[in-house]
Amino acid sequence: MWPLLLALVLTAGLIGLSLFTGVADITAPDGDGGEFLWITRIPRTASLVLAGASMAMAGLVMQLMTQNRFVEPTTVGTTEWAGLGLLVTYILLPESGIVGKMAVAIVFAFAGTLVFFVFLRRVTLKSSLIVPIVGIMFGAVVSAISTFLALRFNLLQVIGGWFLGRFTGIEVGRYEPLWIVLGVSIMVWIAADRFTVAGLGRDIATNVGLHYERVVLLGVGLVAMTTGVVTVVVGALPFLGLIVPNLVAMVRGDDLRSNLPWVFLTGIWIVTLCDLIGRTIIMPFEVPISLVLGVVGSAVFIAMLLRTRRIRVS
Repeated sequence: MWPLLLALVLTAGLIGLSLFTGVADITAPDGDGGEFLWITRIPRTASLVLAGASMAMAGLVMQLMTQNRFVEPTTVGTTEWAGLGLLVTYILLPESGIVGKMAVAIVFAFAGTLVFFVFLRRVTLKSSLIVPIVGIMFGAVVSAISTFLALRFNLLQVIGGWFLGRFTGIEVGRYEPLWIVLGVSIMVWIAADRFTVAGLGRDIATNVGLHYERVVLLGVGLVAMTTGVVTVVVGALPFLGLIVPNLVAMVRGDDLRSNLPWVFLTGIWIVTLCDLIGRTIIMPFEVPISLVLGVVGSAVFIAMLLRTRRIRVS
């Protein structure tokens, strides 16, 4: 109980630090400090919490569904599919609002993830390294299609903004759709035991009476919804869903229900810290959080690959 309380205190401290970090002084007795607080700082911090916790949760669910610790939405192409869906709305439905863009992005993310699962079942080699490599290649193909369409329809700026996940433009009136992921997180919490059993494999899950296919479809749907919403509002957050579940599992094991609070909190910590680094390293300018996360995530990814190799050799 005490470790969780200390973790909550640490989270509150990081949230407070995020609120008070920036060029504008929100404590100034005169001027626009109060307006900055309510218009940008609080929405930005709320977005950090929601996006960090939800993408970490999405990575954990994906890893259970595929029984692979190197899988998450950015390593199986889910994020790239959501980006392709967002691009399609700019081409075919340019007048659609953020809800319409989000709906199309979710549909594309869901369909693309299902395609990956179908492909995965037909692959003979399912080692812990082959699966994410296939997923990254799959995502690269989708990303290439998006780039071609962006060139064809003069939308490179749109796709560039999507690749650079960042919280710079978050303000009142733009971040509210992110609250959808709170509902998704509650649904994952309710179905946590089913996802844990499904993570034991198709045969075991079926033998204990679980409808495996239905649970996998539910998991893919929740992951696609989370990825679609975060992609449209914030952009791509690479490696977050890969780092967090593995760090938590190394300490606490693989029980989804008991790990969920720690996955949420660790996701918030990493996103908030990376955002603070991006906001302060070249102040008063900002580095996109996707760049900081990419550096941190790729280093952890390589360390995990080397650790897996050492375990196999020993």
